[in-house]
Amino acid sequence: MKTLSNGISIIEKYVAMILVLAMAIIVAIAVVFRYVLNAPLSWAGEVSVFLMIWVSFIGGSLGLKIKSQAAVTILLEYVPVKVQKLMGIVGHILMLLFLVLMLYYSYQWVLSPGVAFQKSSAILLPMWIPFSAVPIGLTCSAVHLLANFVEMFREEEAR
Repeated sequence: MKTLSNGISIIEKYVAMILVLAMAIIVAIAVVFRYVLNAPLSWAGEVSVFLMIWVSFIGGSLGLKIKSQAAVTILLEYVPVKVQKLMGIVGHILMLLFLVLMLYYSYQWVLSPGVAFQKSSAILLPMWIPFSAVPIGLTCSAVHLLANFVEMFREEEAR
């Protein structure tokens, strides 16, 4: 599971870098066209929003991989180590259950006829493409979270 998670994270890093670079270039070009050439690009805002959505979901997944998600840890600092481990296990189980629920509904949503035939307003891109960021990002998140969960038990066995 860790190998799969590592492989996915490598792909995510490169995809995120490419998408951020593309977004920066598109926004820079849009600024030049709007303020220098006085001819705004109608599609630049829409494309940059779609790229930001993809980067957000990929980045969120990578955040779970490297365990940098937001957390309130003040309670953990004052409880014994065994309780900390138990709270970590419960937290991972709750996050996995939430991801499974979100995955179910996000795949249903993206595969629904309403999304399948919907097109974006500026570039007429099928909306299932930008909306696919949700289930793909959550699937990668679930793999990373599951790998971290398995790793928690392997670390425990090694002690």
